[in-house]
Amino acid sequence: MTKFSPEKLSLEYRDAITSVEPLISRRYTLTHSDLTGDLFLTIGNQYAWDKVTSMRDEVLGEWKENSSSLYYCVYVYIDQEPFNPHTSAKRYEVFRRELPLALTAIRYGDNLLFQNYPILDQATVVINFVSAYPPFARQENWGMFHNYSIK
Repeated sequence: MTKFSPEKLSLEYRDAITSVEPLISRRYTLTHSDLTGDLFLTIGNQYAWDKVTSMRDEVLGEWKENSSSLYYCVYVYIDQEPFNPHTSAKRYEVFRRELPLALTAIRYGDNLLFQNYPILDQATVVINFVSAYPPFARQENWGMFHNYSIK
């Protein structure tokens, strides 16, 4: 995993989203540059589809509620055209390796929200690996958000 560098993160708020509200309609789109290693976090009412490329290596996330608590739900798209199980296997491994960096960037980028709502650090992070290939299509609990804060 690459080490998170705060100076490499750019943040953009869209729509009616501010640094501290609303929570439930908040959608996160994290993209990056392979050339510079820069990360781009867009937070809005909708995902920033205009920032998504054909590489499909973005990380999408949103806050959700179940009956008793909030959790953070992440979606990563494993398959890439042309569809090939070997390519999907490689992408699956890259996502698994780089997701801690992505979650740290999201946690750091939205730090004012976490300061305003400290309970969010106790929220479970659920990763949805989206794939047409059963070995890669899975949902996993990746612990709590506080695991991805900069110490």
